[in-house]
Amino acid sequence: MSANARFVHSLKGWLAESRIYLERPVLTQFFLGFASGLPLLLTLSTLTVWLAEAGVSKTAIGLFALVGAPYTFKFVWAPLIDRLPIPGLTRLFGRRRGWMLACQAGLVLAILGLGASDPAVDAGQTAIFALLVAFFSASQDIVIDAFRVESLEARQQGAGAGILVFGYRMGMLVAGAGSLYLAAFHGWFATYAIMAVLALTGSLAILLSPEPADGQLAADGKPGLGAWLHGAVVAPFADFMRRPVWLGILLFIVLYKFGDALAGVMANPFYIEMGFSKIEIANISKLFGLVATLAGGLIGGIMVARLGLLKSLLVCGVLQMASNLMFAVQAMAGYDLALLTVTIGLENLTGGMGTAAFVAYLSSLCNVAYTATQYALLSSLMAFARTLLASSGGWLADHMDWVAFFLLSAAAALPGLLMLLWLMRALPASTRAGPVRQDSAAD
Repeated sequence: MSANARFVHSLKGWLAESRIYLERPVLTQFFLGFASGLPLLLTLSTLTVWLAEAGVSKTAIGLFALVGAPYTFKFVWAPLIDRLPIPGLTRLFGRRRGWMLACQAGLVLAILGLGASDPAVDAGQTAIFALLVAFFSASQDIVIDAFRVESLEARQQGAGAGILVFGYRMGMLVAGAGSLYLAAFHGWFATYAIMAVLALTGSLAILLSPEPADGQLAADGKPGLGAWLHGAVVAPFADFMRRPVWLGILLFIVLYKFGDALAGVMANPFYIEMGFSKIEIANISKLFGLVATLAGGLIGGIMVARLGLLKSLLVCGVLQMASNLMFAVQAMAGYDLALLTVTIGLENLTGGMGTAAFVAYLSSLCNVAYTATQYALLSSLMAFARTLLASSGGWLADHMDWVAFFLLSAAAALPGLLMLLWLMRALPASTRAGPVRQDSAAD
């Protein structure tokens, strides 16, 4: 077969795999991703604009970042969502759908309360409602992650993760730029009321989807509080610790996105120091970068279906490391808009691909008997470790030039890639090709 024939054959294969995004369970993840991404900026950047307009001090605005704590600690109450039924709702809609509807109801009321508050009069009340929005948003994320893992077949997990990232980013775009446009013409209460209505996209998607068969799993059925706590809290962790090389898996989760996060935390200061204006950064980083991220997420989903999980993680990890090297090239070139477009495009494209493959990998690690608890723990570990490790980026950038910093950030990707290569040899062959549905039998 000639090189051209092989290329055409490969292209046809990729196009055939892309049809997976039209399958109903996969397409549903877009709307759930949208519902997941929408509330995030309503308590972060969008809210800070409102606080600044209201005359709230910079110190107080900085403290508002603490309302995002529920996203980091959601694993604490994930066992309750995983195992407890909600009277009435669970019987009518099932365990996952019942919890989703309950979280959505709380989220909508919290967003309306936040929009009705007045930070100029009582910033404390605004903070309470912002914290409630974050809590119900983090809680619905627990349900959405469990619903995705349980409702998708193994071959659909990569595409489901890719389109979830797409929907999540679109939700953030609506809550970010969309909210600012609305607030400029209609005020903050109307803006937050519209966002509350749009958040109901999650309820609509859930109601139009069947309850996953795995979501119908009952609680352990053992009497007594101690037995329930064992099934809800102890058993998920004990189950994970029975996996082959589970410590290596956890270490890989911590390290895989380290280089990417280290470079990302200092990206904006780097752009400013290179002489790029805020408008140039916004146009290229936020708009073009968003398109590249969305494309990367979709490509990453197809790649998982074509290559399998671990090979996809390896390819995406190498490409993410290469994007850090592009920042070093940018640092040597200085102010160059064309090169900045290439740099940001590559960084966002590879980041989107890596995120889709990584989300699919985390999903594959979950036993469907404890989906919500295990995924919440793994995603919290990923976010907390990445944030903690990347926090050293500012100190490093202060003590070396930009070229050396970005070369170091590229090198920081190597431990994760080496762990991945080790896992590809150490894990059973059955887990290397793609997502594996774990035995759902509880202890």
